[in-house]
Amino acid sequence: MIRSEEFARRRHRLMEEAGPGALIVLAAAPERLRNGDTFYPYRQDSDFLYLTGLDEPEAVLVLRPGSESGEQILFLRERDPDRERWDGPRLGLDGAIERLGMDDAFPIGDLDDILPGMMEGCERIYHLVGKDVQLDQRIIGWRNRLRAEQRGSHGPGEIVALEPLLHEQRLIKSRDEIRCMQRAAKVSAAAVSRAMRACRPGMNETELMAELHYEYTRNGCPAAYLPIVAGGDNACVLHYIRNDQALPDEGLVLIDAGCELHGYAADISRTFPVGGRFSSAQRDLYDVVLAAQHAAIDQVRPGRPFEAFHDAAVQTLTRGLIDLGLLSGSLDENLEEGHYRRFYMHKTGHWLGLDVHDVGDYRIDEQSRVLEKNMVTTVEPGLYIDDRVDIPEHFRNVGIRIEDDIRVTDDEPENLTRAVPTDPDEIEALMQS
Repeated sequence: MIRSEEFARRRHRLMEEAGPGALIVLAAAPERLRNGDTFYPYRQDSDFLYLTGLDEPEAVLVLRPGSESGEQILFLRERDPDRERWDGPRLGLDGAIERLGMDDAFPIGDLDDILPGMMEGCERIYHLVGKDVQLDQRIIGWRNRLRAEQRGSHGPGEIVALEPLLHEQRLIKSRDEIRCMQRAAKVSAAAVSRAMRACRPGMNETELMAELHYEYTRNGCPAAYLPIVAGGDNACVLHYIRNDQALPDEGLVLIDAGCELHGYAADISRTFPVGGRFSSAQRDLYDVVLAAQHAAIDQVRPGRPFEAFHDAAVQTLTRGLIDLGLLSGSLDENLEEGHYRRFYMHKTGHWLGLDVHDVGDYRIDEQSRVLEKNMVTTVEPGLYIDDRVDIPEHFRNVGIRIEDDIRVTDDEPENLTRAVPTDPDEIEALMQS
């Protein structure tokens, strides 16, 4: 659980970064209509959640560094017993001050009347430009209205993208954030392990997906994303999400899944034999991917460039493909020409946090950024071998990915999702149990 004091520290840090003369405007995610009068399950905008902890729609956060009349203002829905009987409790204006630590709170319906006045004396407005077209238009309208009312005053002269400030802040995780991610990882690991134990020939991908969701739900954690449960050649489709086909009795199944806790996600991929035993060819390919993952994880250390673990994975995968006869020529030639991309076409990891593919730049000044303590990244090498005729038949229609969530520490990488086995002998033992 993230404490209210931490949300306040985040807001203060953002205001310090923005500096005097800034006005920061950030809106909550809207509810999304599914069909008729039925809505999708509500998920708060990650940036708004990061700064407020509020899990309600129809809210706008306004930060005014140095304002004597209140730096932290929240516009939100008022308490309404009649609506709350239908839709559930609301935080309300008093709750925003008492529980979230805001300096003041106003009804969301008063936003158009109040916010233009808050712009007076500001030099620049920070917000997530282009994310919400309606909010973009309203901010421009508020600024134009202030200019008209002031007769010659131009109001804020700049509208500035908030992402560079806010997303850099989100990239380094706090102690409480790491605890949330450790818990999400633990539940996700239990879910994937459950699916492994349940897997049997004759099952459908849907049945394994149900095992995942059962474990999430019993622990009060929603899915962080739509899982991938891909049997056989479906695993060669990188973003396969149908999850409704029969599992191949003699084939492999690839699961890519994770839940979230208080918005913080886990992301695990495991590949295992439907029948509980790897064939010789399956194990040969799997061992190559596992060796690549081990080499990559070892590079997730402070001071190393982000690209270092991808490079380590690519080198190991390429060497393995040459040894298996799937690539010919020297290692250097294959790396230089990128021949491995025929079987491995994605990067080896991404930031992880409030978003599964979390925010933060991977390159700074055209150079790979350096890893720092308490960054969290996935490490997920893979091989995807389709049914092309020039590939030996026993290697065809196989997709393998092994993914774990790795925290950068002072020294040795911390694997948050290590509870799910990756060693093929341990996988077989778990499935037999």
